[in-house]
Amino acid sequence: MGKLFASSPFVKAIRLTLHIIYALALVVIYPAVGPRSQDRMVLRWSQQVLKILQVRRQVSTPVPAATLAGGMLVANHISWLDMVAINAISPARFVAKAQVAQWPLLGWLVRRSGTLFIQREIRRDVARINQQVQERLLRGECIALFPEGTSTDGTQPVHFHSSLLQSAIDAGTQVYPVAISYHDGEGRAVPGVAFDGDMTFVSSLRKVLGMTNINVRVQYLPAVTCRAFSRRGVALRCQDLVNTALHGV
Repeated sequence: MGKLFASSPFVKAIRLTLHIIYALALVVIYPAVGPRSQDRMVLRWSQQVLKILQVRRQVSTPVPAATLAGGMLVANHISWLDMVAINAISPARFVAKAQVAQWPLLGWLVRRSGTLFIQREIRRDVARINQQVQERLLRGECIALFPEGTSTDGTQPVHFHSSLLQSAIDAGTQVYPVAISYHDGEGRAVPGVAFDGDMTFVSSLRKVLGMTNINVRVQYLPAVTCRAFSRRGVALRCQDLVNTALHGV
């Protein structure tokens, strides 16, 4: 009975709302603590979000935790849950589309947590973001981004754009491809998780709240050394690794 009660979309919505309110309190002290404490706060908060939504994590490859400082994570993009799933394993500062900043409550939270927002329709904004990302990488921060530039349903091979990888080239850092997928526990994809098309964040959240069997698999793939490739070369190498992990191609 208790498990059934916890699976109710209404109960999950109430618990998630309370957890977000808790986060509003955390962000008051967030800027005042050190990077390690910030990462612990993000890690625990994100893990609890997945627990509330009953999303089970599966990390099928070792996390290169010792070398992620000053490194870049590049992942395929299916859902807003991708950010939560990564932060529940290896906290990072994300580059996200500007629209994310307008999401109810969560938009304000991700702004306060150090997310960088890019206006993809404005070409010159890429140079601004690359400069900011390079500075953060050189400070030892772990930066995560989604080079597809949009979210998909996860069924097609990914295609990575190279423009936002210039910062990793300039910083001379390691790039870690990450493959993300969602399934029902028996290997069948759960397309309802996908946040694509004209869907709003609220409608996507409602959909996820109504789901009861979500597993997220996160695979950390071998690092790509930027010094060995051009910007386009890094994108293609990461793309190939992620596609092989997800689709065997």
